[in-house]
Amino acid sequence: MSDITKTPFVRDLASSDKKIRDKATESLTLFLRQKTDLTLIELLKLWKGLFFCFYHSDRPLTQQALARTLSYSLVPTLPRSTVHRFLRAFWITIGRDFHSLDRLRLDKYLFLIRCYVGVALSVFLKPQPPTATATGASGKRKRDESGKKRNNNKKNKKQSRQEEEEEQQQEEVPETTGEGKWAALESYITILEEGPLCPVNFDPDQPGANEKEDYIPMPHGPDGLRYHVMDIWLDEVEKVLEFDDETEETEGGVRKPKGEVPMELLLRPIEKLKAESPYKPVRTRAAETLDDERLVEWGFKTRKVESEDEESEEEWGGFD
Repeated sequence: MSDITKTPFVRDLASSDKKIRDKATESLTLFLRQKTDLTLIELLKLWKGLFFCFYHSDRPLTQQALARTLSYSLVPTLPRSTVHRFLRAFWITIGRDFHSLDRLRLDKYLFLIRCYVGVALSVFLKPQPPTATATGASGKRKRDESGKKRNNNKKNKKQSRQEEEEEQQQEEVPETTGEGKWAALESYITILEEGPLCPVNFDPDQPGANEKEDYIPMPHGPDGLRYHVMDIWLDEVEKVLEFDDETEETEGGVRKPKGEVPMELLLRPIEKLKAESPYKPVRTRAAETLDDERLVEWGFKTRKVESEDEESEEEWGGFD
C-alpha cells in the first residue's frame, strides 16, 4: 500500500485521453471495492496521490471530467464500510493542503469540492437500491459458473473469498428504518463539523496524530474553504431534492420537496457556525446561508416581515 501513490492508474487519471482515464477509473474502483479493510492512514496515502494527480491535470474539460470521475463515478460504488473513511480522508487532505493552492489551480479544486459535497449528499439523502449487493453477488456467481466451465480453480477461490467479503459487508450495513434512517448522513455531517465547517480554526484540546490507533486529526477550516462550502451547500442540496410540481401551483409558489427531508440536520453545521464562530465574517456568511429564500420556498422557514416601527428606526432622522 505504501507505493499506491506511484501506481500507473493514479497517474493515468490525469490523462487527457478519455480511454486511459476510464481504464484508470475502473482500476481504482476495483481496487477500492476489493480492499474493504483499508485504514484511514492508507486512504490518506491514496488521497495524497489523487490530490497531486488532480494538481497536474491540464485543460478545463479534462479537469472537470476528472473531478466528476473521482466523485460521482467513484463514491457511489464504494462499500458502505469504506465510504465514510474515504470521505474523511478527502476532507483531511483538502483541509491540510488548501493553503498550498495557487490562484491558477484554485478554481479546479473548488469544483472538485463542489462535486464531493454533491455526491455525498446524493449518497446519504437518496435511498440506496437494496438490490445493489445482490446484483453484484449474482454477477460474481455468473463469473463463478463460467470459471467452473473453464476449470479454473484459482479464480473460483478468489470469487468465493469475494462473496464472503460481500456477505460480511451486507451484515455490517445498518437498516435504514426508524431512528437510524439518517445515521449515515449524520456521521457525514459530523465529519464536516470537525473539518471545513468547524466554528474554530484551532482547537488546543484536539489530540495529535496516532497512527497506531489509525487516528489523524481533522484540520479546521480554513476560512476560504469554510466560505466555499457554505456558498454551495444549499445549491447541492437543491440538486438532490425532488419537488412536487402540484404544490407549487396550489400553495402559492411553495416548492415542497417530495418525501422526508432532514433539513434540521442539514442546516445544523451552519447553525453552529452562526452561533459559535468567534469571527464576525463567518457568522455573517452563515446567517446569509440560513436566510436563503429557497428555504422559504421549500416550506422549511417563514419569510420575515419587518414591522413599521423597525422601518422607521432605519430611516435617517437628520443631525441632532
